[in-house]
Amino acid sequence: MSKIRAPRNRTLSLDESEIEHYKSELLHLDAPTHMESILDRTIHGNILEIAKYLPTSFVDLLILDPPYNLSKTFHSNSFSQKSIRDYSQWFEEWFIALLPLLKPHASIYVCADWQTSTSIHTALERHTIIRNRITWGREKGRGAKANWKNSMEDIWFCTMSDKYYFDVDAVKLRRKVIAPYKTNGEPKDWTESIDGNHRITHPSNFWDDITVPFWSMPENTDHPTQKPEKLIAKLILASSEPGAVVFDPSCGSGTTSVVAKKLGRHYVGVEMDEMYACLTEKRLELANNDTRIQGFSDGVFWERNSTPARQN
Repeated sequence: MSKIRAPRNRTLSLDESEIEHYKSELLHLDAPTHMESILDRTIHGNILEIAKYLPTSFVDLLILDPPYNLSKTFHSNSFSQKSIRDYSQWFEEWFIALLPLLKPHASIYVCADWQTSTSIHTALERHTIIRNRITWGREKGRGAKANWKNSMEDIWFCTMSDKYYFDVDAVKLRRKVIAPYKTNGEPKDWTESIDGNHRITHPSNFWDDITVPFWSMPENTDHPTQKPEKLIAKLILASSEPGAVVFDPSCGSGTTSVVAKKLGRHYVGVEMDEMYACLTEKRLELANNDTRIQGFSDGVFWERNSTPARQN
């Protein structure tokens, strides 16, 4: 719902009239459906209840951000912390329900924190081919007096087979050159520009260029575990071709669907909370006129806090 915000606060919210408007855009499923009816739509419902209604083998890229094993409230829904054994069983049962929806050569990314990462890995190992573990730094987070501050998260990269799509050139990073080296007076493996000296580098599985959405960013919402558009853009560009179908079965405030739309992919999002599903629809509408992704321009990703001035 709408809140009174500071003048510079750009957090997206919904008022009562917007909720009523966007509710009419949501899709509800109570019977088997075809691909054409769900493509580029937000489905309101619990994925465990509606997975059986979705078409088989329609997903090129699955991006999964399940609740971490923490007691947390997500607007109208809550998740209660479980034992490690129970969480592992819960995740695997949930994940298995998604497997019939994937194409034989689909790719999968699953988000995790340090406590859930090993549980998720164990389940994924039984049903997919695990390719890598991405670790990314989230600079936000509370400090701890008797422990290390938790500022890292994992993303498991998996595929359904040995044949899969991956475009490394689409996810290269533009890094600032600290000590420019020249050969015969010319830059060696770097370029000079009005934005400074930079080098285009291959991406690794450690990402320190991500900014978690906050109040002054236009992508920010009140969802408590919103992922950055830049983070999701890397996954989509690396592991899906233009026109591919990207699926997020717990899409929250819609970051995956929004980024897929901005990057020319099809999307299908499922969200059980009506307000977050409506917020997804609002963000998708805004993306009709604004396809910018903070930290991504000119076909490359920029280091955090080094985006060209024209993008600010």
